[in-house]
Amino acid sequence: MTGGFNVYSKEVEDALASHPAVGISAVVGAPDPKWGETVRAYVVLRAGASATEAELIAHVKALKGSVNAPKHIVFADALPQTAVGKIDKKALRDLHWGGQTRNVS
Repeated sequence: MTGGFNVYSKEVEDALASHPAVGISAVVGAPDPKWGETVRAYVVLRAGASATEAELIAHVKALKGSVNAPKHIVFADALPQTAVGKIDKKALRDLHWGGQTRNVS
């Protein structure tokens, strides 16, 4: 949720996946003093591809609207995985919410 609007990570991830430079992505909520949470995307680009944060944000905004567009994109070489090979979103959320008893701002 950001600013009172529900944002579904799968929808944002699907929009990012439709960009030719994006190999894989994960979307989590990060604390924000004004909005409560903001959309933060972690992106691994395809080999040899390039894209800027602004380009990917604009891509999602064009497909899903500004509420769903990530406010920040973190480029990574790989995303953390669970023991069964799924993206470990809890590990990504903990980067932002660590030390808090609840993942709510």
